[in-house]
Amino acid sequence: MFHTKKIAAALASVAAFSLPLAIQAQESKPAKKSAPTVAEAEKFLKDAEARLEKLANAAGRAAWVYETHITDDTEAMAAQANELALAAAGEIAIQARRYNKLALPADSKRKLKLLQLSMSLSNDKDREAYTQLSAQMNGAYGKATYCKTPGDDSTCLNLGQLENILATSRNPAELKDAWLGWHAQAATYKDRYVKYVDISNKGSREMGFANTGAMWRSQYDMPPEAFAAETERLWQQVKPLYDSLHQYVRLKLQQTYGKDEVPSEGPIPAHLFGNMWSQSWDNLYPLVKPQGPAANVDIADSLKQKNIDAKAMTKMAEGFYTSLGMEALPASFWQKSQFTKPRDREVVCHASAWDVDNLTDVRIKMCIKPTTEEFLVIHHELGHTYYQLAYRNQPFLFKNGANDGFHEAIGDTVALSTTPSYMHKLGLLPEVPAPEQDIGVLLDKALQKIAFLPFSYLVDQWRWKVYSGETKPQDYDKVWWELREKYQGVKRPAPMLANGFDAGAKYHVPADVPYSRYFIAHILQFQLHRALCREAGYTGPLNRCSIYENKAAGKKLQAMLEMGASRPWNEALRVATGEDKLDASAIIDYFAPLKVWLDAQNKVLMAK
Repeated sequence: MFHTKKIAAALASVAAFSLPLAIQAQESKPAKKSAPTVAEAEKFLKDAEARLEKLANAAGRAAWVYETHITDDTEAMAAQANELALAAAGEIAIQARRYNKLALPADSKRKLKLLQLSMSLSNDKDREAYTQLSAQMNGAYGKATYCKTPGDDSTCLNLGQLENILATSRNPAELKDAWLGWHAQAATYKDRYVKYVDISNKGSREMGFANTGAMWRSQYDMPPEAFAAETERLWQQVKPLYDSLHQYVRLKLQQTYGKDEVPSEGPIPAHLFGNMWSQSWDNLYPLVKPQGPAANVDIADSLKQKNIDAKAMTKMAEGFYTSLGMEALPASFWQKSQFTKPRDREVVCHASAWDVDNLTDVRIKMCIKPTTEEFLVIHHELGHTYYQLAYRNQPFLFKNGANDGFHEAIGDTVALSTTPSYMHKLGLLPEVPAPEQDIGVLLDKALQKIAFLPFSYLVDQWRWKVYSGETKPQDYDKVWWELREKYQGVKRPAPMLANGFDAGAKYHVPADVPYSRYFIAHILQFQLHRALCREAGYTGPLNRCSIYENKAAGKKLQAMLEMGASRPWNEALRVATGEDKLDASAIIDYFAPLKVWLDAQNKVLMAK
């Protein structure tokens, strides 16, 4: 997850990032103004950038303290910081309108546009309520536990413990209990979310957007309706592959749990996929792996046997980036990052990357465990970090990704190169699997990547409906499960609660982090991977390519990263790939052997 807040859209909108920077509001006095000039506009932009950058540092530290030390006091501090940010960024956004019709240089035009992709709450009470609700929901999510016996703390389980049950248990009753226990917690802050949505829409309408969902969709250098159409086009490209994977997993789950638990048609109960949100199915790999010799790509035992701790895992991930010719992480990164969960306080464990001073004070916040998944997550988070370092010499308003999907894609692009051969080079796998074992490796990857695509697509579809008013609070769960059944083919394992808020059981909903970025990132990472492998001179199967230690590929990637948000995203894409349109065909190329195998297996299994 990307947690820096750079451009004004991010500063003003907690919708873009969970805790925007605290910017000191200034009172403006009404006065008659002459027609704006280019010189005046340039001065306005220079002053705005200086003001935002100066205050960003202090606010970044306040946000860091909140998420690494959750208390009532730090929650109140975060709320106050948000309130100040909304006041200031909204004020700047409104002032920026004055210069829209001027013939400005391209960079200045882009800065004005970025400044206005935000919300503005002019009402003090609305602004205060909005920021308090945001902090309260973040805190409620971070502190939530499911107690099997209410009032008995010894029976209480946090999200990490519940996720472990989903990942490892094969008892459907235990899985169902853990799933329902966590999802019930979100109902406690549903009313706050309803209020939050109303206030957020007010702020978006003040800036001329129909609602907050429309504002989010406007942040991709295209009209909101065009972005919606573009995501649907990309989904249709990958849907046949997902359908084949879903059918295969259904048939294998039937072998484990029986047809009473897993129906032959229609959606599958959500608690059986090894993940709290059915968004990643890789924990099912032992149940669905190919028969016969299969590649072992799990490095958890190796990490434990070699006593490779959280920092050492992170050091290995850093080594991938430096092998591409990128700089070593600054000493402060190792001193200030949170690598493990503290024993003495509540923290937000959800992995995130932070850029505290807009220069070199970069950090990650994780609660790292010695697992294959966590090892890959570290590579992902450092992708954010290296993006931040690459664009640090850009003007303040351009210190961001080309779009938020880019920021999410960089680390995952690198993670696609963490192939078995890469793991073997690090000494984490004893041998490189033979080519005939690639189906197992591809299946494991598809359980992570392809399974995630429909979930990453539907989360914001739900929120767009909520923000537009199409979905009312009483229908939150109804519409949520309609979308999950339509796109994921999963269903709720029990009847819906009377006042349920199942969408709120996912961190990004109460934190109000847009989710389309993850869908875009999953498309983009394969497109980047294909292009960088081509740059590296690789000509074999795409799934076997690793750009580890390839300076030519690293140079091409670095050139794109250094652009930051200075140009529209399609221009940044062209620098790295030679293409200016998102294209999911790279996913189809990557998983082509698996698709053939899945379809054949499905025919055999259905005939039994």
